[in-house]
Amino acid sequence: MNYKNKIVRFTSNRVWRTYTGGKILDQLEQKADPQDSHFPEDWIGSTTQAVNSGREEVVEGVSHAIVGEKNVRFDELLALDPNYFLGEKHTKAFDVNPMLLVKFLDSSVRLHFQAHPTAEFAREHLNSNHGKAEGYYILAVREDTPEPYVYVGFQHPPSRSAFKEMIETQNISAMEDCFEKVAVKPGDCLFIPGGSPHAIGEGILMVEIMEPSDWAVRFEFTKAGYTMPEEARFMKRDLEFCMDVFDFTQLSVEEAIDKFYQKPKVERHYSESAFQESLIDGKVTDKFRVKKSTITGSVDKSEGDFYIGIVVSGECHLKIGDEVTRLKKLDRFFCPAGVDVVNITAESTVEILECYPPEI
Repeated sequence: MNYKNKIVRFTSNRVWRTYTGGKILDQLEQKADPQDSHFPEDWIGSTTQAVNSGREEVVEGVSHAIVGEKNVRFDELLALDPNYFLGEKHTKAFDVNPMLLVKFLDSSVRLHFQAHPTAEFAREHLNSNHGKAEGYYILAVREDTPEPYVYVGFQHPPSRSAFKEMIETQNISAMEDCFEKVAVKPGDCLFIPGGSPHAIGEGILMVEIMEPSDWAVRFEFTKAGYTMPEEARFMKRDLEFCMDVFDFTQLSVEEAIDKFYQKPKVERHYSESAFQESLIDGKVTDKFRVKKSTITGSVDKSEGDFYIGIVVSGECHLKIGDEVTRLKKLDRFFCPAGVDVVNITAESTVEILECYPPEI
């Protein structure tokens, strides 16, 4: 397969989840009858297998890549030439693991109340090298969602024993009373570390960037008419085991905004009308990095790392060698580490969200 100096595109990669959404993703795929369903996510550049109790026979989660005319599983593509696709330093440190998972998430309902383990907890208790720290980049809000929000961190933390009783009795109103809504809008970027209790509100389309795992402690069992089996609630353990995952720190709404919301910082200028901002960097987490390039005109972009790119506004042409690819809003791609220069040309302004692995 001829893969050198070519951009890597992805086919649709919808994944079943316990909540509903995905109508906007259906529209993006130009389906005849777009509707919300239990396929509210599209996993991008994924080498991670989804964990869905009752669907163990279904292989889902791993992306399929398009290189030229070839369609190949993304993990198999990376294995052909890890040093080219991921970079020699990365493969020495992490082998063929990209060390990040990127998704489109399109919610029609508030997601389950949940929390994810830290990497330290996962190593000690789950025999895993990955927890599930998450980054959010808000793309859009549905027209029928006038006050988009997330719940993040406890504004009114319960005691450990009271919280356990809420979970055991599924007292959802008491759980909701532990939180206050934190407003979000398109363009916002948040980082949610492991241990933070949270829930994404209804009507939000976002890019989600995370450690490459599907670990979750879901302490709300029923959503959109579906009740999770017991093995899907507590990472195939029990509630007492999972109580140590939660961070019970009290955070006011203002403190939550200060802790979780990320302020963009201009990192470099490509030209007078083109620049790159850092959204989530190594000072925030050592799990992944997120940047955004805003480009008008034509620039040559060189990187030492691979990245997954998503056009969040506008359109452009990407040129690598002699290959030119037109990209429009919400198109996504993978740029290998072995590509020396990408020329990006935009007649009007284009914004590209760029998801990078941990810095080595």
